[in-house]
Amino acid sequence: MQPGAVLSVQGPLGAGKTTLVKGIARGLGIEEEITSPSFTLISAYPIPAGGILYHIDLYRIQKAQEIEDLGLEETLFGRDISIIEWGEKAVSLLPENHLRILIRLEADGSRLISAPEPAR
Repeated sequence: MQPGAVLSVQGPLGAGKTTLVKGIARGLGIEEEITSPSFTLISAYPIPAGGILYHIDLYRIQKAQEIEDLGLEETLFGRDISIIEWGEKAVSLLPENHLRILIRLEADGSRLISAPEPAR
């Protein structure tokens, strides 16, 4: 993940979205415990090489206005890295070049991970 990257992670409850964020954070050298920001909505973690990893969870968001009230522009259009769980709720606000990961739970309990083109 390069500075300025925005990743939208989509999938049902329990699919492993936060687990994916934990792995990315570890890869960035972040040793702090990563937890789902379902109630705080946004968590910020300093990246040892510089910058901040913003972990955003939109699960509890119901209306577009709530997303706009978060002021995500500051995190999404800067030099830091943003990973958004339930990013499909904010697709109209995301940068055009954002990345998208879709995690599907299969009947046998495995996960199918794909990177489709962002929906516009």
